[in-house]
Amino acid sequence: MRSHNCGLVDESLIGQTVTLCGWANTRRDHGGVIFIDLRDHEGLVQTVIEPDNQAGFKAAESVRYEFCLRITGTVRARPASQVNERLRTGKIEVVAETVEVLNAAAPLPFMMDDTPGEDVRLKYRYLDIRRPFMQKALRIRTKLTQEIRRFLDARGFQDIETPILTKATPEGARDYLVPSRVHPGEFYALPQSPQLFKQLLMMAGMDRYYQIARCFRDEDLRADRQPEFTQLDMEFAFVEERDVQDTVEDMIRHLFRTVVDVELANPFPRMTYADAMRRYGSDKPDLRIDLELIDVAEAVKHVEFKVFSGPAKDPGGRVACLRVPNGAEMTRKQLDDLGLYVAKYGAKGLAWIRIDDLSKGREGLTSPIVKFLDDQAIDGIFKAVGAQQGDVLFFGAGPYKIVSDFMGALRLKVGKDMGLVANRWAPLWVTDFPMFEYDDEAKRYVALHHPFTVPKIDDIADLKANALTSVSRGYDCVLNGNEIGGGSIRIHRPDMQSAVFDLLGISTEEAELKFGFLLDALKYGAPPHGGIAFGIDRISALMVGTESIRDVIAFPKTASATCLMTSAPSVVPEQQLQELHIRVAKPEKKA
Repeated sequence: MRSHNCGLVDESLIGQTVTLCGWANTRRDHGGVIFIDLRDHEGLVQTVIEPDNQAGFKAAESVRYEFCLRITGTVRARPASQVNERLRTGKIEVVAETVEVLNAAAPLPFMMDDTPGEDVRLKYRYLDIRRPFMQKALRIRTKLTQEIRRFLDARGFQDIETPILTKATPEGARDYLVPSRVHPGEFYALPQSPQLFKQLLMMAGMDRYYQIARCFRDEDLRADRQPEFTQLDMEFAFVEERDVQDTVEDMIRHLFRTVVDVELANPFPRMTYADAMRRYGSDKPDLRIDLELIDVAEAVKHVEFKVFSGPAKDPGGRVACLRVPNGAEMTRKQLDDLGLYVAKYGAKGLAWIRIDDLSKGREGLTSPIVKFLDDQAIDGIFKAVGAQQGDVLFFGAGPYKIVSDFMGALRLKVGKDMGLVANRWAPLWVTDFPMFEYDDEAKRYVALHHPFTVPKIDDIADLKANALTSVSRGYDCVLNGNEIGGGSIRIHRPDMQSAVFDLLGISTEEAELKFGFLLDALKYGAPPHGGIAFGIDRISALMVGTESIRDVIAFPKTASATCLMTSAPSVVPEQQLQELHIRVAKPEKKA
């Protein structure tokens, strides 16, 4: 139907006849001459319909915004005064010979050069994707996956599909379940990840595996979560941590270089989980923000102010300070609002000291807590953090993890609000994650990564005796404060896997029921192996420069896991439910 794309017509085609297809981006009638900017996925070109072309002119008069058109005409140079240097097509125009309306368009719910509300965008996603921003975003994502395949195919990785209909296994979120018609009362689960299958492929001798895999998790959503998402899944046999990390680090550098012309650091910096939490209050620190948490417990252990001295003396407590240069510019309302912000992360309060005039000592400080601190404490704090005039010092005190969490969130909030995020790319490896966390509510250990991660402790008795302090061979790849990939060396011995299940409160019977096939496979010469998975949605969003992964997913769900365009999920006919041996319980009416 067409000979060229609209956005690729340039002065090399002057004098030639072209046939173009696309949408009417604008239509302008200038004193009897009609101009239509015709747009397709490559960009737009100006077409001219002159009055002596009676048939074409009549058709052009009927054209409205977003009409789908086919225009045939001759390429000619624009007058010098009308050249648009911002467009590839800006030096030419197409003088139309024929104008064909392929399909008229009803009045649109929004303009293509607008950014409508998200509900409108998702309801009319097929229109939203026509916008240049979305065209660019989805094409960057396409190029990303193409380059992934090229890179891994050239290095001997096998692209192997794993099942979508599989067995329910606990991996940290609820499974989406699929009822079986032929096995009444039984269910498949959609995979949260291909974790067990990729391990089985290593046991099957496939050596190097990858898959761009669809994954499903039934969990409460946020801006960066979707019920269905895509990850690059990888697994390697006979490897240590650095074998995996070095390979995928090379891959990430290659992807950013070829897809968006960005050079990332070589090598990526490395940091342990403990150091990341101590310095940044996060296991995915954004290193573009040059602010760090400083522990000041030693300076306040002696004070009578128990809000500080209590956690300072507690082995499980923490007193941390965040020094913000030029923070004295903040108003009292801004400081109070930050207190409300960190409350969402578990803070019971946010103490602060504003240094208005360092030379005046106490008299040059504004703070609700200075009266509770003696000179020794203030001097100790100021020396520890390198306090300067014009700073604001924020304090967090309490249990170590809670303080780290809310002070880490505060660091990000202040960094962004004050324009302290450097314009650069900051990759990072975070290593040596804790093997377990203790769930006080459930009264048991939970795996920080997943139950198939091997601990650094090789002795099972030692692991059981020191479970809470044990470190795993897990690792995360972080970029600009986003976890873009996570992985580990896996357990390859059946006795260690059983011991980890036992620590996690998974009984022998439950382990056999849910993971019997894996435990059996471990008995038959399973090799040491490890791997990693990268979030395609998140990497795409970073490349595009958007904070929401919905912008790089063609048809995403809302925060309530619904599709506004198709109205999914929806009610299923009773006959279909009967075939699946399902009866839907009606919700109880509220009194």
